[in-house]
Amino acid sequence: MACPSPPRPGRRRLGVLPLAAALLATLATLGSDAACAQERVKIGFTGPLSGGAALYGRNVVNGLEMAIREVNAAGLEVGGKKYRMELVALDDRYAPADAAINARRLVQQHQTPAVFVPHSGGVYALQAFNEQEKFIVMAYSSTPKITGTGNKLTIRIPPTFNTYIEPFTHYQMQRFGKRVGLLPGDHEYAKNWAQLFAPAWERAGGTVVSNNPMSYNRSTDFYSGVSRVLAERPDVLFVGGPSEPTALVVRQARELGFKGGFLLMDQVKIDEMAKITGGLAPLEGSIGVLPVSYDERVGPRRFVQAYHRAYGADKDPTTEASYNYTLVHALAAAMKLAGSTRDAAAIRAKIGEALAQLPETINAGNLQGVDSVGGTLTNPLAAAVEGGKIKRLSLPGLTKGSP
Repeated sequence: MACPSPPRPGRRRLGVLPLAAALLATLATLGSDAACAQERVKIGFTGPLSGGAALYGRNVVNGLEMAIREVNAAGLEVGGKKYRMELVALDDRYAPADAAINARRLVQQHQTPAVFVPHSGGVYALQAFNEQEKFIVMAYSSTPKITGTGNKLTIRIPPTFNTYIEPFTHYQMQRFGKRVGLLPGDHEYAKNWAQLFAPAWERAGGTVVSNNPMSYNRSTDFYSGVSRVLAERPDVLFVGGPSEPTALVVRQARELGFKGGFLLMDQVKIDEMAKITGGLAPLEGSIGVLPVSYDERVGPRRFVQAYHRAYGADKDPTTEASYNYTLVHALAAAMKLAGSTRDAAAIRAKIGEALAQLPETINAGNLQGVDSVGGTLTNPLAAAVEGGKIKRLSLPGLTKGSP
């Protein structure tokens, strides 16, 4: 929204004396000057806001918006100037080509120094030109290849998913058996997960009995795909995509008689799935990332309370919201350290330092810094559904056999 122009006092209005009109014009000018004293810095988002992954995209946006409100309330001063942060969010329907179009629009039309994108296909599309067009790709994807490209203007926000493969595999083999059926989504992130998971499962002594990727973003009926995988009698199902369609896959597997465990990719959130499956009972034997609401650390606990105030007591935040919230605060702090809201390279260089200095109360992702290739440093936690309850697990403990 542009700064408003004050009314012109030259035209007399009915019932308003010339002196009063002049006074009104002066007050309007003062108000306009005060409003324009803060320059704007726009932050971009391109992600799914429609289709099967719409809830996933909205969770990211909620975290971004919540942090932006807090940054603005506290005041953002960079290089001696006051700024107001704004979010420009565009729907790309989970399509990499649309993500690239959106990013160019965000950078060229809105001069965004950073663009948040929560899917690996979109990240790869943006990495093709972000260094040339000088904006930071704020990549919410756990795919390891994102920070293996050597792109100097990328931040990978969550930990890589290979962090979870060995402990999740160990847990499921110990509890259910060594035969796994693969039912991943067919989007880029899920393909990358499956490519690393399948050989790791086999190295651990297991067998991949079937593999049937499905379109989690465009379908709501997974019976035929699930049936094909279950025909090979797996002990464990490897599933993953956005939480809502993944929950439908799990529910349909149970309806078809599957009694084993579910190994969940980190995109999937157990608490969100439970709303679709009708509770935790159908999710018995699942292992995945710890829901934010079950994280007892200071930053996540404070974030959950603030999120409930912002969006309602019945709206529990996900890691998408908490991690992206944390990175907006880090981005604002990095701008202060860099002395610029526009120099992407200078801001990117300060994000690690900014994360390390974040107060514990706003570090909802419990992030400690950034590694040499642009990935955040953190200590993720896992969770399993046991006896109808969500149980917090230590990843090192799982690998050692003592959760």
